[in-house]
Amino acid sequence: MKLSDFKALTFDVYGTLIDWETGMVTGLKPLTDKVSRALTRDDILEAHAYYESTTQRWTPSKKYFELLPVVYRRLAEEWGVEVTWEECQAYGLSVRQWPAFDDSREALAYLKQHYRLVVLTNTDNLSFQGSNARLGVHFDGVYTAEDIGSYKPTDRNFDYMLETLARQGIQKHEILHTAESMFHDHAPANKFGLANCWIYRRHDKEGFGATMNPGEMPTYDFRFTSMKDMVAAHQAELAG
Repeated sequence: MKLSDFKALTFDVYGTLIDWETGMVTGLKPLTDKVSRALTRDDILEAHAYYESTTQRWTPSKKYFELLPVVYRRLAEEWGVEVTWEECQAYGLSVRQWPAFDDSREALAYLKQHYRLVVLTNTDNLSFQGSNARLGVHFDGVYTAEDIGSYKPTDRNFDYMLETLARQGIQKHEILHTAESMFHDHAPANKFGLANCWIYRRHDKEGFGATMNPGEMPTYDFRFTSMKDMVAAHQAELAG
């Protein structure tokens, strides 16, 4: 199997192209500054992962920028901090300011010359619009949780993506699902028989950070620690 075997790259965005962990920790600082006990970065991210995934499961049709305020309030309750709903809402609106990884923009510009680029994201359209401006590429398909009415890793999101791409003449064997999260993306990719590429952004860290532990580790067809390395591998294939 080679990278050049595929027609379309389907991307997770947050954690893969956008540095959501930095965005989260920065956005939560008004809350974490008030917490009486010391919290490590991973303490913050793992608590966020729990409340985010739980809230997504209970209210799957809620837009991401409306869901994050609930996560903020749950975190405040767990950490014993009083917050206003306005503070919670401000966090929900912070997604558009979350930074891109340094290599994302250039990598996407290169890959756009060789593939159809498609987004399957757990955010809403407004939040993604802000992130897309940071990525600087026109995606050939943007499928948000808001569009679908549920959140990954639900089967429904992958069914929607595969059905929509099939309508455009792209079959499952022509798709390489490219993502960081084992929980949200690689486990369902395995279930659906999708070829998958792990962008292991947390390769120098322990644990799963802002995503839930997937339990049994999914398998993957390609593994890179950055988008830059993925591009280099593709270039090497073409040169070889």
